Amino acid sequence: MSQTITPDLVSLDVGLGADKAAVIRALAARVVAQGRATDAEALFADAWAREQKDETGLPGGIAIPHAKSAAVTQPSLAFARLSPGVAFGADDGPADLVFLIAAPEGAAEAHLAVLSKLARSLMQDDFTSGLRAARSNDEVVTIVRNAIGEGDASAAPAPARAAAPAAALVTAGEDLLVDGRPARIVAVTSCATGIAHTFMAADALTAQGKKSGIDLVVEPQGSSGYKAIPQEVIDNADAVIFATDVDVREIHRFSGKPVVRSGVKRGIEHPAALVSEAVAAANDPNAARVTGTATSSTATAAASNISMGARIQRILLTGVSYMIPFVAGGGLLIALSFLPFLGGVDVNADNQAFDIIIDNSLWDLPPGGLGLYLGSVLYVIGVTSMGFLVSALAGYIAFAIADRPGIAPGFVAGAVAVIMNAGFIGGIIGGLLAGVVAWWFARMDVPRWLRGLMPVVIIPILASIVASGLMILFLGRPIATLMEWLNVWLNDLAGTAGVVVVGVILGIMMCFDLGGPVNKVAYAFAVAGLAAGSAENPTPYLIMAAVMCAGMVPPLAMALASTVMARDLFPPVERENGKAAWLLGAAFISEGAIPFAAADPLRVIPASMVGGAITGGLAMAFGVQSLAPHGGLFVLFAIQPIWGFLVALAAGTVVTALLVIALKKWVGRKELTQAEAPFEAVAA
Repeated sequence: MSQTITPDLVSLDVGLGADKAAVIRALAARVVAQGRATDAEALFADAWAREQKDETGLPGGIAIPHAKSAAVTQPSLAFARLSPGVAFGADDGPADLVFLIAAPEGAAEAHLAVLSKLARSLMQDDFTSGLRAARSNDEVVTIVRNAIGEGDASAAPAPARAAAPAAALVTAGEDLLVDGRPARIVAVTSCATGIAHTFMAADALTAQGKKSGIDLVVEPQGSSGYKAIPQEVIDNADAVIFATDVDVREIHRFSGKPVVRSGVKRGIEHPAALVSEAVAAANDPNAARVTGTATSSTATAAASNISMGARIQRILLTGVSYMIPFVAGGGLLIALSFLPFLGGVDVNADNQAFDIIIDNSLWDLPPGGLGLYLGSVLYVIGVTSMGFLVSALAGYIAFAIADRPGIAPGFVAGAVAVIMNAGFIGGIIGGLLAGVVAWWFARMDVPRWLRGLMPVVIIPILASIVASGLMILFLGRPIATLMEWLNVWLNDLAGTAGVVVVGVILGIMMCFDLGGPVNKVAYAFAVAGLAAGSAENPTPYLIMAAVMCAGMVPPLAMALASTVMARDLFPPVERENGKAAWLLGAAFISEGAIPFAAADPLRVIPASMVGGAITGGLAMAFGVQSLAPHGGLFVLFAIQPIWGFLVALAAGTVVTALLVIALKKWVGRKELTQAEAPFEAVAA
């Protein structure tokens, strides 16, 4: 690997301009002059854009403007010891030590790791003191190369990282205790580029933990990857610090923990304040907590230890969770377009909505007037959003398997599934294929020069070819045939007593695992067909109504039983959850019943399935139709007849509540005190 810094990239005791923009531009020009970048203005623009997001000045007279740029051809460090110093936004004054960190847009992990070492070294007083005392460019280069691991073996060793031995022996003060012992904190640091601030914040928090006498473990999530904190350490932690400028990766690992959030720069400048706030959150039962896809940190195993079935379930749920915003937003817009004062139920008669928005405007209204025009606008936006359903589902299934390299192949495979008429089942299979193929390519041992291209070029191309090719050549038509058979069967049942059976089956599926894969399959099936619904073909609307109505039953039934009918059969924590379940159920969030099912699955789930079957069957029998895919009672304007929806919902809710009460009273009842302890662990 070539040297990251050379004597020609060093400027000592110079003035490079009156402000930080001039300094960054001068350093960018120095990088270009050494043939390590192609365009000084482009490099400056990228570094300046990063500076605009968050100033890079740090306490102690240091500044580290940095960027990933397509103009950079070789990872480089340009250093200037300024005289006089220039303000870079630090609270304690101007900076005299300035490093421009320039990384190629697709920098390899090895290069990013080297640049990260520099950032960590800047947290050490002996490193910065050495830079200020250096008498020549060569001396600066030696100090920096030793620090980042590029020095000669015969050279003097790099300054040791400050270990603060005295601070490590400090006894934590009373304000840093949890349950009478020193607090146990875990933290995650990350910045937009994942090069500098990420690791500086990690070192600052680690040093503060030693100084405070507490147990603090940090996970820096940088561009060169990250080493996950052991799940056991997370489970035993009292609180979490997220000092991040970007999303925390695999956030579900921390689910349920008290959390303090801040930008990454605060982790560098005010680590003591973050530690104090985290300990306070650990001692505050009402503190904000991490929410994630897992129900609790204790229930989350490391990815390498979970079963294949659990892993597949998590993958599918990831795809569905990212798909839902497309569905909910698009479906509600379609439902709004049907309002009488807008387009009405005939807003897209003869496919006129698309013609209207192309041929007309607010200044050239169609014959139907302003209402029809606005209704057509809402309808087209909604249909467009719904059109991403299968692609988003496939794309984020692949993402759950292979991370970002899987997104593009997954979206393409989902789009191919739509072209082949393979529907959401084709999307699921295409997403799984794309994710597995992308994951396999990502594990290949390739030359170092090729690694930077793998996630952004090579893997997306190859995985798209393989996954989508398999869909087109072998899988698309059989899946399309299956989907066509299902649609024909459902259409044949429409208007007959057999449609009630469909409602019963869908109702059971919606209540079987309360937001799990079976529930989501039923929901995705209903939503996928919604766009095909019309006055002439109401079957998709019937299916959507049965699915939504049945999915509301479990949380509403648990709320009714625990807060109204039989409060004494439920421990206090379940009664509190019952209050929240009223709103969750009304909004069609089946997961509102999960705390109850986790504590007592053999009573809650069968009772919910019976109630869901009744509700689904009645909704079909009453001919209830829903034009909206989500929202529950909050989208009654898109449901007809409303009385049928409410009667079916009430019937299933009451039956489930009565069954749960009866089962708790007379079927192998356990002592509530025994059930409450494990429940609290899951409900956290």
